[in-house]
Amino acid sequence: MDIRQLEYFSEVARQSSFTKAAASLHVSQPSLSKAIKNLEGELGVPLFYRAARQVYLTDAGKAVFMNAKHVLESFNNLTAELTDIMELKKGEIRIGIPPIVGAAFFARLISRFKELYPLIDLTLREVGTKAIKQGVKEGSLDIGLVCNLPDNNQEFEKMEIVKDPLMLVVHYENPLVRQKNVHFGDLKDESFILYRNDFSLYDHIIEECSRHQFSPSIVCESSQKEFMLEMVSSKLGIALLPKKICEDISHPAVRTIPLEESSLHLGLGMIWSKNRYLPFSVREFIHMSERVVVS
Repeated sequence: MDIRQLEYFSEVARQSSFTKAAASLHVSQPSLSKAIKNLEGELGVPLFYRAARQVYLTDAGKAVFMNAKHVLESFNNLTAELTDIMELKKGEIRIGIPPIVGAAFFARLISRFKELYPLIDLTLREVGTKAIKQGVKEGSLDIGLVCNLPDNNQEFEKMEIVKDPLMLVVHYENPLVRQKNVHFGDLKDESFILYRNDFSLYDHIIEECSRHQFSPSIVCESSQKEFMLEMVSSKLGIALLPKKICEDISHPAVRTIPLEESSLHLGLGMIWSKNRYLPFSVREFIHMSERVVVS
């Protein structure tokens, strides 16, 4: 048995197809089938059975798949550490950033890091907090910049970066603009322009509405700040955005107002895996975040 056999087996198990796995691995299907057959011969058990043009794991296959994940992760950790030793500061960092708030809070940090480490590639993926947590958990992301840090968690290391209250964003003709501060309960008859439901702030806003004994009327959901502002300027509803972003809004038809009796805030932080080896580049990005952003 070798690592390549386990990689081939795991990909077939994930794809439930020899054809798709072969394409993903860039190998011929006969070579893939031969490797799996050799693995089954060495183990003395069938690992797959075929049904309706798909392949499925046998009971033995499921046991091998669970253990193969750990073996492959350990092997990848080993090769990643050796690469660090040989190549020093070369590498790649895959970072998940919330679309609405990412650039406002992290542009300076990313720019500074690229100045110091031009050979390290930064791959930024704009998705909601829920998807970022899943990506860090599965290993498709090295670091996640998330809205609202997870509570004590067995899977993530975390670092708080900023705690920014949400403000009300309304059209200048909305009667609420006459108030210096708006009680959250006064929003019960408003139409809401919300973040997409894969954003953790979506859940927190729904919970806050429930705490004030109303269910919000949602006219649309978006991941784009500019679109949300255009919707507000068209009198289609109100929005809730972090204070730091509100301070930079210059749209002539839009006003921002502080909220009263609201615990809503953007708890922006950074997460990374507790159980996965962190390459030099990722460790250095975390250390720089502590120095540049937190300070």
